[in-house]
Amino acid sequence: MMFSRNIRILTKLTINQLKLTQNVTGQRFLRGARPKIEYKALPTPLTEKEPDPVEMAKKELAELTGGMDLNELKAILEPTKKHKTQLPATTKEGDTPTELQTEQETPPGLQPTYNLAAYVNKSELLQNFIKMGVDLSAIEKRKGLAQFVLTLDMEKDVHPRLLFLQDHGVPAEYFGELITKNPLIFKVDLDDMQVRVNYLEAKRFSKVQIQRILTLNPFWLMFSTKRIDKRLGYFQKEFSLRGDDVRYLCSKQPRLITYNMQHLADATFCVREEMGFNKEEIKVLLLSKPRLWMLKPDDLIERFAYAHNEMKLSHQMLLQQPEILTSREFRLRERHEFLKMLGRAQYDPDKDMYISPKALVEGNNHHFVRKVAKSDMETFELFLKSR
Repeated sequence: MMFSRNIRILTKLTINQLKLTQNVTGQRFLRGARPKIEYKALPTPLTEKEPDPVEMAKKELAELTGGMDLNELKAILEPTKKHKTQLPATTKEGDTPTELQTEQETPPGLQPTYNLAAYVNKSELLQNFIKMGVDLSAIEKRKGLAQFVLTLDMEKDVHPRLLFLQDHGVPAEYFGELITKNPLIFKVDLDDMQVRVNYLEAKRFSKVQIQRILTLNPFWLMFSTKRIDKRLGYFQKEFSLRGDDVRYLCSKQPRLITYNMQHLADATFCVREEMGFNKEEIKVLLLSKPRLWMLKPDDLIERFAYAHNEMKLSHQMLLQQPEILTSREFRLRERHEFLKMLGRAQYDPDKDMYISPKALVEGNNHHFVRKVAKSDMETFELFLKSR
């Protein structure tokens, strides 16, 4: 009984299926008759100690700043006039910022506050940020960044770095989003930024690929070349990628390369051990839909379980149309059950009335009902109310 409680089970597993897994020591067959990789209990004991919050903060800071520790970050910020403030340390969108005490410069006549709107009339920098489309309210929500932004000098800190990005192909219309996500880019040394671009050129990244990387990942230039090289080596070795594959992956989803490493390891374990894809299939899935590795593993396995167990989509079909795994499980369930009610839940391309699984998750409800289900919104709304 303890074993059955401790293993992570695909959703909707029946009691009989569970007993079957217990009869075969440590094994689960995820593809019907085809035996898959041995499934083990959770990789860490359930009694594992809570992680040390201080160590977690240090790791998160290192992820954000390309491996720098707190002292190195302080040296880069080079404060001149001091007051206590806080800087966030986070590697992923949605992470809870870790509060780190440091000292910053406060421009004369401006008092510390979390409300940047109070300074807009007095600050030419904030006015320029607004013109570029920077979301000041988003910056305020991350503790310490509001005060940090007020220390910036438009000519000394901002213009040179924006010109650098523009010279390497980043369109000006993306500046607002980039600054909103990572205003700390304005304290990265320009020489370091150039070295990091030179590294990509030395690794035979094209100008277009470098442009995509710098445009789509505002944190890339905060990672040292040593750290980026280690990350690229990880992906090449872990997924048996060629050089062209690595360059393609970096330009297709640049955020993946600087993502939290433990999260990536958990996602890979989920895809391999729990979903049952083999090595070659994992490589195909990574290159075709790398965003799957940035989803929560629990959400990913939930979507896979529904698509594979309830919709009867094979691994090969999921490889061909991985978009199905990017849709939330409740949306999959809602639309599949509606098609099932209409007698149109047919996903085999060799049979009549075939419906592409990809089409199932595309577009809004109106598009789905009209174009895919060939029905009307009134019927769909009545179906939703009766569920």
